[in-house]
Amino acid sequence: MKRIAVFASGGGTDFQSVIDANEKQGFCEIAVLIASKQGIGAIERAKKHGIPSEVFAKADYPDLETLYEKLSSLLKNLSVDYIVLAGWLKIIPESFIKEFEGRIINIHPSLIPSFCGGGFYGLKVHKAVLDYGAKISGCTVHFVNEVPDGGAIIAQRAVEVKDGDTPETLQARILEEEHKLLPYCVKKLCEGKIKKEGRKVTVLD
Repeated sequence: MKRIAVFASGGGTDFQSVIDANEKQGFCEIAVLIASKQGIGAIERAKKHGIPSEVFAKADYPDLETLYEKLSSLLKNLSVDYIVLAGWLKIIPESFIKEFEGRIINIHPSLIPSFCGGGFYGLKVHKAVLDYGAKISGCTVHFVNEVPDGGAIIAQRAVEVKDGDTPETLQARILEEEHKLLPYCVKKLCEGKIKKEGRKVTVLD
């Protein structure tokens, strides 16, 4: 069974969706939660389910390269097969991405390539969608490369933008879809049912 590490920077609802699906379907071992700081909700979720957690806070390291070197060593010692970014807000250096090339996936709360890249995270994404007047938004799970939100797309779910939506109401409806899409993609990845050729990704039944 494949072993995953989940990276989170906040409350951890996407992390929880993977925990819940895995407890029902048993498609992976969640080896560790990597948190970007102390005191976040994701750590409490890990404790509740007996999942080890480690904190890699930027303030504890002289630079990001050193932080990710230590993190890389930990993941190798834990024999982690895949990395799942579930609301990870810390910049990832290219050296780390190359080291785990093809083994890192991320969920983003828009339909990439719209409303993504540097500065687009959390409620900022949904505010931008509403400000632009877009009629459809959604979420995307993609492979991670050196370009923020620029890796090959694995799967997407669309969500209608409704009249009267606020960033918060749109976020809530998109989160519902995130909580279905992320576990689905993690399961398929761990089962070897995601095939990538350049930017073309096929998800097998």
